[in-house]
Amino acid sequence: MNLSNLLDNVSRYYTNRIREHGATHWGVDWNSNESQDLRFKQLLRVCVPDTTGTIGDFGCGYGALFDYLTRQNYPWDYRGFDISSAMIDTAAGLHGTAAKAQFSTSEAILSGCDYVVASGVFNVKQDIRLSEWEEYYWHTIDRLARLATRGFAFNALTSYSDPDRMRADLYYPDPCIAFDRCKRLYSRHVALLHDYGLYEFTILVRF
Repeated sequence: MNLSNLLDNVSRYYTNRIREHGATHWGVDWNSNESQDLRFKQLLRVCVPDTTGTIGDFGCGYGALFDYLTRQNYPWDYRGFDISSAMIDTAAGLHGTAAKAQFSTSEAILSGCDYVVASGVFNVKQDIRLSEWEEYYWHTIDRLARLATRGFAFNALTSYSDPDRMRADLYYPDPCIAFDRCKRLYSRHVALLHDYGLYEFTILVRF
């Protein structure tokens, strides 16, 4: 896998999205604000209730998760990372004065966060070979595990999607394989969520 070329491809895709649609759900390739919030709700189930700390957002886009945390009164500090400088510029412009938020194009900003979450970063494969994208998928999950100190969570489209709705430019991994791998490699405390009405799944891993 040529990770640098793959990430350049991903960065160009999302840079074009944010430039075309701005800080909206379309700008990060989601169908609606409601589905975006539903994903955030599932991912944040990884956090231990009634505690505080730092949440890292891997592939943060324009910082929609920070907006969600603010609306839900989460008492957490927030760190956002994205490989698209256009996304980070937009996020910083929207949230740059917020004391609890930081944004960067460097993954290092997430190191040592209590929890790290990733929403939608595996979906848009484009024309990248499946074997390369799968390598990126497992590599990134391993990065999430290494960056977080208390747990991590991610979502992905599901291989259980209706065949007639599946697209060649998107990636549909098997949720059972993801669960098994996370259980074997990272923690005994792993949950698979596949019951919230979208053609996707969420994995929660607590250390």
